[in-house]
Amino acid sequence: MIPMVDLKSQFYAIKKDVIRTVTEILESSHYILGEKVSELEKKVSVYIGTKHAIAVASGTDALHLAIDALDIGPGDEVLTTPFTFFATAEAILYTGATPVFVDIDPDTFNMDAGQIKSHITEKTKAILPVHLFGHPANMDEIMKIARKYKLKVIEDCAQSFGAEFNRKKTGSFGDAGCFSFYPSKNLGAYGDGGMITINKASSAEIIKQLRNHGSRGSYRHKRVGFNSRLDELQAGILLVKFKYIDEYNKKRRENASIYTELLSNFVQCPVEKQGSFHVYHQYTIRSKKRDIIQERLKEHGVSSVVYYPVPLHLQEALKFLGYQKGDFPEAEKAAKEVLSLPMYPELNSRDIKKIARIIKTTV
Repeated sequence: MIPMVDLKSQFYAIKKDVIRTVTEILESSHYILGEKVSELEKKVSVYIGTKHAIAVASGTDALHLAIDALDIGPGDEVLTTPFTFFATAEAILYTGATPVFVDIDPDTFNMDAGQIKSHITEKTKAILPVHLFGHPANMDEIMKIARKYKLKVIEDCAQSFGAEFNRKKTGSFGDAGCFSFYPSKNLGAYGDGGMITINKASSAEIIKQLRNHGSRGSYRHKRVGFNSRLDELQAGILLVKFKYIDEYNKKRRENASIYTELLSNFVQCPVEKQGSFHVYHQYTIRSKKRDIIQERLKEHGVSSVVYYPVPLHLQEALKFLGYQKGDFPEAEKAAKEVLSLPMYPELNSRDIKKIARIIKTTV
């Protein structure tokens, strides 16, 4: 069996460090907003290139609290992509704002920057691009539009830790960058976790209050907030893994290169646009024979996943937004053709060759 991700193998490689760190935290008896969280925040802010990084309980909370802190709420519209995980739109709705979708670039699956202007209205308050599968969105164009129309930019970096656009890390372009530390991510915890990267001190202060019931301590509450704190155990585990993140991403890129060399004549492989540094959270192919390929892989014990089978504008939970089938043709077409193959640093070339062989004999 070849899994989508092999967290057990990764754990065995760092087991001693993880056990030592967890033991240290347990012996300290300090589990919430302690030294490990502060250390992780400092290291992430330096790595991403922002003045602040604030740890929260999940990637969804990162989006929610960032949008809230930027004073986006009822009556406001936020432009985003219909081809992403549900949390992207969910976080916008949590604040009372409305997600407005912009179709995708069929090559990168990211929001098509060339279509953004046509969706801007007097209610538009922000743009929320997603760096899907680890490929950065076109941030130069997005930031240019945002400056012209005085819009906020919140980057969804849940799948792009370490990715770069023109040698600048994702999460450092906009007003806020939002990361997920879900276990399967490039930098993953052993539970949920998230991080917001930001430059503006006043916004960082608001987020710190929001994550802790609207308080900065001493049982004095400046606003109504949330319970969204990254615990020390997860921060400690992330600090162990953080030391290897560039190595993990390097291995992902090497594995992606092998996949592409073997499959490029048989299916549409991921692209890497000029100026982009792709970190391959997923290696996602496209084929009109997607369902047949997936079934054949399953028969041979190879995992694969369709990210995502239903675009957000066609999700039952979002019917109230009023979108119809056909509104975003590229997103809808991608949903019928995409298939993500096993991708993780520990994946070996032998297994990649096996996967490629099965696909080639199927198409």
